[in-house]
Amino acid sequence: MPEPVEDNSATTAENSGQPELRRRRDLRRADGENPAARTGTMPVVNPRSVPAEATEPPTRPAPPRSSSWAQAAEAADERFGYPATGATPVISQVPAAPRPPASAPTSAAPQAADEPHTTETAPATGSAPGSVPPQPTRATRSASRAAALADAPMPDFISSPGLFVREQKPRPVGGLRGALYNLTGGSLNLGPSARQREEDELARRISRQLQGSYNTAVLSLKGGIGKTSTTVGVGLTLAEYRGDPPCAIDANPDSGDLVERALGEGIYQQQAPRTISDLLRNVESIDSLTALARYMHHAGRLHLIAGEQDPEVSDSLTAEEYLRIRKLISGYYSVALTDCGTGVTHNAMSGILQSADNLIIAAGYAVSGAKRARSTLHWLASHGYEDLARNAVVVITDKDEVSSRVDKDAIEDHLSGICRQLIAVPHDRGVADGDLVTLDALRPETRRAYREIAAAIVDGYV
Repeated sequence: MPEPVEDNSATTAENSGQPELRRRRDLRRADGENPAARTGTMPVVNPRSVPAEATEPPTRPAPPRSSSWAQAAEAADERFGYPATGATPVISQVPAAPRPPASAPTSAAPQAADEPHTTETAPATGSAPGSVPPQPTRATRSASRAAALADAPMPDFISSPGLFVREQKPRPVGGLRGALYNLTGGSLNLGPSARQREEDELARRISRQLQGSYNTAVLSLKGGIGKTSTTVGVGLTLAEYRGDPPCAIDANPDSGDLVERALGEGIYQQQAPRTISDLLRNVESIDSLTALARYMHHAGRLHLIAGEQDPEVSDSLTAEEYLRIRKLISGYYSVALTDCGTGVTHNAMSGILQSADNLIIAAGYAVSGAKRARSTLHWLASHGYEDLARNAVVVITDKDEVSSRVDKDAIEDHLSGICRQLIAVPHDRGVADGDLVTLDALRPETRRAYREIAAAIVDGYV
């Protein structure tokens, strides 16, 4: 009896599917031996067959806890590659691990399904052209890095602390930049302006450390052109910017008023008016700065030695006596200013010029003042002080505020060609009145000129 149609179709489907099922079963059995035989392409990695340490991300071992600071520091040094002996490493460049040479990629034909998939490693030498060199493993890179650290130690906090700190941009002061900095609480820092950078450079030049003691003489052939006011203004500026206080000596033979211009007439009269003559009488007994301070006057951090006020003995200071005072001062002060008074031929002048490291020649915009400044430089050059004349700083003070008939530019051009530097001090009532000179009462342009003079003086020392 014939079978139903449904049974025949089911049997046919079962019989027709047997070869396909058997082929799939055979492929699964061979999967363990030849993973690439199923598709003929790159093998599929089985996550279960890969070790756990290859799939999990590497973790840095936690540093062992130490019972003391020294042990913790030693452990930290070992983790950073420092020598375990505690030696201070030397700054050096650490070479990077060698990178394998790049090679052109090659396209490999897919393997046949019945060919076993094998992975061959190209030998280190004599590899076939076009073969891809093996990538260095993590262990190889770690070993290379450790060897490099052993050969070239890392920098440390002691020898190179700047490597661990980011450079901070200078803070702007004043102007729009300073206002933006203050409004944003420092988050917006445009840096200092060009003018502020110039001021910072002047301050750096003035405050340079000096090896030894130096002396600058301030002189002129004509009185009343700003010689003493320049000495006080520059002295106060040096005292403001330098770490060590300067000393100013009044060697004017004509009853100099250096201390009165720095302290004020009333304050000077209230103090014990010790002068350079008192210092000379006791110079042999002074063996400390404390003993010397009894003969000094102080205008802030500027220390001063007053000149002799008695006209009968004011011109009695000799070159030998000045050299004795200069030798005493040099043991306690690195910078000294000497107000020489008017003229270059009085008794102490040879001693002053002999011990001077550089000169300030005071001049004015009046025709007579400019001529005397040139005459002073000519006299110095022709009497054995050519180096002092060539390296002198000419300071033109607009004390009398000359009329527009005077060609100031022509005077400056003429004098600047026969000296190291020429600096002009603008007209300022704080200087022209001939009274107390204080930096706070001066115009900003005048204070700027005194800073330029102070920087030029220190430039002549180094």
